[in-house]
Amino acid sequence: QLQVVESGGGLVHPGGSLRLSCAASGFTLDSYAIGWFRRAPGKEREGISCISRSAERPDYTESVKGRFTISADNAENTVYLQMNSLKPEDTAVYYCAAGRYCSGYDVKATKFWGQGTQVTVSS
Repeated sequence: QLQVVESGGGLVHPGGSLRLSCAASGFTLDSYAIGWFRRAPGKEREGISCISRSAERPDYTESVKGRFTISADNAENTVYLQMNSLKPEDTAVYYCAAGRYCSGYDVKATKFWGQGTQVTVSS
């Protein structure tokens, strides 16, 4: 079964850090692009970043540039999202998705999604 599973969310104080994981199963990271998204309460889904074998250096949505870093560990078949200097406005459910390719910080032709992991930034 092809799937991605997110983990690593939680409650963190402003200025803190979290590392989210997107574990792929049933396929290897060479086969798909992996993108991270988030959805905050009452807001539209927002693309954060995307990584693929063929993509050049990953791009990021403006609101997370310089704070978030996407990376892939092919041995672990896992994509990570390192989130530093977290702000209350980063509070959201974070999802990863597998698709055909990256277009900027978005993954396109999405094939399947994870169930999401909650990130709450609060003092």
